[in-house]
Amino acid sequence: MTDLRCKLLVIGAGPGGYVCAIRAGQLGVDTIIVERASLGGTCLNIGCIPSKALIHAADEFSKVAAAASASAHLGISAPGASIDLKATIDWKDAIVHRLTTGVGALLKKAGVRVVKGNAEFLDGKTVELEFEGNRQRIVAETIVIATGAEPVELPFLPFGGPVMSSTTALSRQTVPQQLVVVGGGYIGLEIGTVFRKLGASVTIVEAASRILPQYDAELTKPLLQRLKTLGIDVKAECRAQGLQSDGKGLVITLKDGDEQVLPADAVLVTVGRRPVTQGFGLEGLKLTMSGPFVEIDAMCRTSMRGVFAIGDVTGEPMLAHRAMAQGEMVAEIVAGKKRIWDKVAIPAICFTDPELVTVGQSPDEAKNAGIETKIGTFPFRGNGRAMTLERDDGFVRIVARADNHLVLGIQALGQGVAELASAFGLALEMGARLEDIAATIHAHPSLGEAVQEAALSGLGHAIHF
Repeated sequence: MTDLRCKLLVIGAGPGGYVCAIRAGQLGVDTIIVERASLGGTCLNIGCIPSKALIHAADEFSKVAAAASASAHLGISAPGASIDLKATIDWKDAIVHRLTTGVGALLKKAGVRVVKGNAEFLDGKTVELEFEGNRQRIVAETIVIATGAEPVELPFLPFGGPVMSSTTALSRQTVPQQLVVVGGGYIGLEIGTVFRKLGASVTIVEAASRILPQYDAELTKPLLQRLKTLGIDVKAECRAQGLQSDGKGLVITLKDGDEQVLPADAVLVTVGRRPVTQGFGLEGLKLTMSGPFVEIDAMCRTSMRGVFAIGDVTGEPMLAHRAMAQGEMVAEIVAGKKRIWDKVAIPAICFTDPELVTVGQSPDEAKNAGIETKIGTFPFRGNGRAMTLERDDGFVRIVARADNHLVLGIQALGQGVAELASAFGLALEMGARLEDIAATIHAHPSLGEAVQEAALSGLGHAIHF
């Protein structure tokens, strides 16, 4: 067996890993990337992209189904609406294939060598791969750990049979009659809403006092109301206990301690994700850990010289775009450039119905930091574009310092607000003040006008509300 040698070895070809490898290749760094499954990682194959594809399909179907009703008010008639979920899954898989094939082409264009296999650390410079019974050793000057995360499995609700992980749910080819979702975070809400719009009866069980507990109540209350409008039953302060003996229901404990059985032919468990740190010899490196995560500094360096870590394996927020930004930075550091993590904020989006976007500090976070603030809010019911989309629920909120009006955070809830996330992030990174946003001409009619109006509201003179 002849050893492969390289300057940079990236373990894991998810968003962080493949971006790191591509950028390193562009900079002339001799790079190998190792992936045991498919290029693109969780995000492209079984996470972000597949879920958004199904969310879109469910939205389109629900619109057609609504048009088929006698009370349709747009003058559109579409009787007999139906969906072939298998065909929908095939369409989703075609998108995934196109994207993952594209990643392979980009890696090749950058001169990166792609090696299939399960990597195992022998030391801080050497890994051994195993693939289909064959073994290969790779020796590298620098190694980047980009192994990502995986769904948390509950011991009393192991995956299999009627119990699904998000991975299984995104490939399911039939709509369950009665679905119970364990976990009221964004993954459970997104997938639960998809199946509700496709015709399933959906109940969400959340142990906390409300859904999306990491966000403030002003953002989540309208979302909870929308879930109820869709016919989704949310049971807060309840805990799952396990399947009923016949496997046809989920036993939960209510707030008062009583037990209840929720009928279910499918149970989706979405109680979080954990970093993948086992199964490839990482423990042998004796890296400094931060709880279950690999501890890193502001340059994504671990406690071992020449070993970096990026993405979900390094902690919250577990977001693909954070991993990508880290990957690009590490590649440039390896290439000899001076880089450090100096981001002001990382956008977070829940592709729920309506969508939820947060960038920077919330009012409570600013208050807890001892900052006096001005808050500007503008509801979409005052926005003409939102009305033409038949969805004027939600709002835009801007948090700014009271003394100099520097924008600290922007949040939004509403139809299509995910596409505003980049503008929110740019405002914070560029150090915008309320006056900057208020004085920028926003196109009419657009949802973005609500951002300008929120800034005007913060200054005390919103025009359209």
